[in-house]
Amino acid sequence: MPITPVEILSLLAVGLAAGLLGGLLGIGGSVIMIPAMVFLFHDRAWDNQHLYQAAAMVVNIVVALPAMRRHQQAGAIPREYVRVFLPVTMVFMVVGVLLSNLLGGDILRRIFALFLVYVVVSTASKVFRRSADHKPEHTRITPQRSGFIGIATGTMGGLLGIGGGIVSVPLAHLICKLPLRSAIAASASTMVFSSTLGAALKIATLGQHHVSWSQAMLLAAVLAPTALLGGHFGAGLTHRAPINAMRLIMAVVLAVMAARMTGLF
Repeated sequence: MPITPVEILSLLAVGLAAGLLGGLLGIGGSVIMIPAMVFLFHDRAWDNQHLYQAAAMVVNIVVALPAMRRHQQAGAIPREYVRVFLPVTMVFMVVGVLLSNLLGGDILRRIFALFLVYVVVSTASKVFRRSADHKPEHTRITPQRSGFIGIATGTMGGLLGIGGGIVSVPLAHLICKLPLRSAIAASASTMVFSSTLGAALKIATLGQHHVSWSQAMLLAAVLAPTALLGGHFGAGLTHRAPINAMRLIMAVVLAVMAARMTGLF
């Protein structure tokens, strides 16, 4: 699987962007990495959506590790919520990966492109809505609410190869009334464990899609160094930066990626 020097530099830049946005917004970075790999390698004989998802799931672990540490230091992780959310997410991450293995790469790519459209619309609406954040005393954490969010997060994470934060953060904010930064911290801390399980299962089953685990690990190895750096700084920015500005940047980037994946250009 030859990769040119220009493509290596491109992947390093993608890893940095994915790490920064993933650490900042608690989303892991797959929504940046997967469409970027489709864009870079769409004309290669080994072009395969399952391969890109496996590589991205490995890198999600790298993004989430420094983010989890920064959120722990800030005391932002809502432990009552995570106690239920984490195990449920891990169980349904396995379900999602097994579902993804039943689908062809082209079908999975179209589903992912449609998911990106949802992310773009959802992210852009949050930028312009400017609704007030929840206060800690307004939280509504119950096992049922936390478990439901875990089911949705794990299933979508395993199916699409994403960390799941793009699902869990808005749901935790809406359903459990978690302050946005607490929802982001919960997502990042959970992702370390759920992405490890999901990535291991996805890599172990890549053979049925005619690609090898070594190909996924090669892509992940190129993306990981800058993703780690970006995840460290992104998580720190969560507690300082204007999140709406970063949301707007992400919405624009993902709109371009979604258009490319759906064949508009």
